[in-house]
Parts: sequence; structure tokens; C-alpha cells
Amino acid sequence: MTITITAFARSPDGGRGLARDMPVRWALEEAGAAYDVRLVSFAAMKGPAHRALNPFGQIPTYEEGDLALFESGAIVFHIAERHAGLLPDEANARARAVTWMFAALNTVEPPIFERDLADILERDKPWYQQHLAVLEDSIRKRLDALSRRLGDADWLDGAFSAGDLLMVTVLRRLQGSGLLKEFPNLAAYVARGEARPAFRRAFDAQLAVFADRPSDGT
Repeated sequence: MTITITAFARSPDGGRGLARDMPVRWALEEAGAAYDVRLVSFAAMKGPAHRALNPFGQIPTYEEGDLALFESGAIVFHIAERHAGLLPDEANARARAVTWMFAALNTVEPPIFERDLADILERDKPWYQQHLAVLEDSIRKRLDALSRRLGDADWLDGAFSAGDLLMVTVLRRLQGSGLLKEFPNLAAYVARGEARPAFRRAFDAQLAVFADRPSDGT
């Protein structure tokens, strides 16, 4: 059965690989799974057809036969469970990899995403700098703990896994902030993730959408 995912017809990230379809594309590339991409405009995302797939009107979605999924983390987990290479075979190692998937999305990402929102929505507000300082302090605490745990290892728990895939995806949102440079081992960790051939294929595919569609996709 053909896998079809949805992605922005006109990504607000300008093709930098930060949209939520990126980890799904990357997971499918790591798995060597063939897939199609259906591009969705902002208007279509809020329409009934797309909301039947994702009730919140967001991307990505995943369709395979009569299965329809939403939420990038859930989709990556589904792919990892069904294809070799993203979760270890040994039960305890597999459980730890899943733990890192949750840690990336539930512990590390929230203050990073909130910083992104503040940078977009509050930059002209009088409290912006104070709020930014609070958020960046929270981010540094998460990064410090993660840096200590990673140490000089290549990946979080032995071989590369879906936990690393999601963690690298989350940390990439900090590029340009200067925060990653404060933790050289994390900067190197992200660079290792970005150097993986599957990442490059996913990134180039997402960038090509932006390059090929100068309109807003409506």
C-alpha cells in the first residue's frame, strides 16, 4: 500500500527543514520506505477533507490503506515500529529509544517552541526581552542536562534511533539563536544528524517544494 503524507504547499520556514513534515520524511527515508507527498495550502488545511485526517487542521498527516494518522511524533513512532533501523531489537534498548522520543517532544521542545512563538509574536512588546531571557534560561537548563547525558557519545543510547531523529529535529530549531554554540557536543550531535544521507534526502525534498512553488499554494 502506498504511503501518503501531507506537507505545506508553501512552508513558513522558507525551506529550512523546520516544518513538521520533516521528521516524518526523515523517518521514511531512514526506513527506505517509498512515499508520496500531497501538498496542502493553508486554506485547505482548515477544510473538511483535511480535518477528517487531522481534526486540528495541521500537517503532517499519514495515510496508508485504511490507516490515517496525525501528529509527527506518533507518525514517526508508527514508522519506526514497522521498519528496521529506527528502534533497537532488544526490548530494554527499544524502550529507552521510545523514552528519548518522548523527551524530545515533551521536555526539550516546549521552551524552544515557546521561544519561537515569542520571537514572532512579541518582538515589538515591551516585555519581549525579559520574556526571552526567561525562556532562554529554561532552554539552557534542558540543554545542559542533555549535554551532560550525551557526553562524548555519537548518539543518545548506542546506535542512532528514532529518539535521536526527533531530538536532532527539535534542536535544529535553535540554529541561529546562538544557544547551541554554548554546548559544543550538542552542536556536533546535530551536525551528525544532518550529515546522515536520509536526512539530506528529506531536507532536499522539503526544500524543493519551497523552491518550486513561489505562490502561497492556494
